[in-house]
Order: sequence, then C-alpha cells, then structure tokens
Amino acid sequence: MPKQDLKNKVIWITGASSGLGQALAEECALRGGQVILTARRIAELEKIKATLVHPEQHLCIGADITDESQVLHAYEQVLQSKGQIDWLINNAGLSQRALIADTTMQTERAIMEVDYFSQVFITKTVLPTFLKQKSGKIAFVSSVAGLLGTQYRASYSAAKAAIHMWANSLRAEVADQGVAVSVIFPGFIKTNVSINALNGEGKPQGHDNEATANGLTPEVFAKTVVNALLKDEEYIVVGGAKEKLGVLVSRLSPTTLYKMIRKMKVK
Repeated sequence: MPKQDLKNKVIWITGASSGLGQALAEECALRGGQVILTARRIAELEKIKATLVHPEQHLCIGADITDESQVLHAYEQVLQSKGQIDWLINNAGLSQRALIADTTMQTERAIMEVDYFSQVFITKTVLPTFLKQKSGKIAFVSSVAGLLGTQYRASYSAAKAAIHMWANSLRAEVADQGVAVSVIFPGFIKTNVSINALNGEGKPQGHDNEATANGLTPEVFAKTVVNALLKDEEYIVVGGAKEKLGVLVSRLSPTTLYKMIRKMKVK
C-alpha cells in the first residue's frame, strides 16, 4: 500500500492531459491527494481521471492557460469545489525544434506565452490563497534545457530559464510566509514533447527524437518529483547521466559547458 502522505492535500496540475502532467496526477492520487487536472482537452482529462485511484475525489477543469479569463474561472471552480489549494504544479509547456534563423517572431512569442507568461499569471492568481492559508507549495516544471541552452531550443531554453529565475525571486519573497517554491528540471523523458515541439513556423514537428524515446519513463519522473517535493527540495534535476553531468559542468565551468554544447549532435 503506498504511503498516504498527500492525504487531504489538494494538488492542481496544469498540462495534465498527457505526459509528465498525467504521470504526476497518477502519482499524487496514488498517495492520497485530491487532484485537479487542467488542460484544454477536457475529454482526455476525464479519461485520465477515471483511471486514478479514488476517481470521485478528483476534478477535471478544461482551460487554456494562455487565456487569463479561463484561468480565473478555473481557479474559482477549484476553490468552490475543494475550498483550498495545497500544491500548484505548473507543468503545462511547449517545446521547440528549430534554429534561431528559422524561427518566426510569432513562434518565439507563442513559446514564451505558454512556458513563461501563463505560468506567471496562474501563480499570481493562486498566490493570495497560499498567503492567506500561510501554507502551500508552488512547483514549476522548467527543463535541463533552461539551465544549459542548446541548438534548436533557443526560445524554449530562454522561457524555461526565465521561469526558473522568476521562481527564485518568488521563493525569496514568500519564504517567511509559509509558501514553498520548487523548480523541476527534467532531462529526456519518454513523452510526446518532441512530437508536439514547434518548428520555426510554429507548427508541431510531428516526430520523436532518439534521446526522448530513450529517456526515463514518466512514472519514474513523477515518483522522483513527488518524493523530492515532499522533502521540500527546491532544485530538482530529473534525468539520465548525460543531463546530470551537463548540469554539474554548467555550475563548475560554464566555458567547458559551452564547448561541450557546440559539439553536441542534438535535434
């Protein structure tokens, strides 16, 4: 029997209709949490909810997180249904696979809108509740790409780095008010992230890459993340040996890292 270490906790997860968000929802439900699943595809959310432990405890809310009015409405629904929020996991995101020279400004802005501005808005929406409760945990799913910056991922790396820095500032501001802030840096995980990644014209590239296909499973990712969040870890890197090495080198010798990245064969 899994530990019920999230019993009576309300956990709001964005981007919960597939991949990392789905895996996080499954893991949190397994540990007794009441999960709020949010994404644009309500039918997909309902299917996932039906597979969770104690499906009657959970709630699906369809919303486009780039639409502020939909986010506000979703927030009201969460409070009306549950009366509290304990964890907010900002997981919804959009990746990229295009060279800078081939990426339109519209695509640059679209990635920043999903991966940065929407996360900022939903967090600012929920923050007053956490401050009033004098408790709560806010987690952002950034990326190892947001620590390193590699070819074909410039806009994505920039957005993921931006949310990391914003989260650091938030943590410093609310640390003495009972609100915890964590940032999660996934490496290669077996999801549809590469298939859905935008090309330079802003359309999904439609195919996977070898590194993602050979990455960690979403289940391993979710278990690792929930364990780390329960231990109040603030800087959570989840990935294989290569990604962890890259993160280490980025902290010890940025110059060495830049040389390594120039030689990388990534797409």
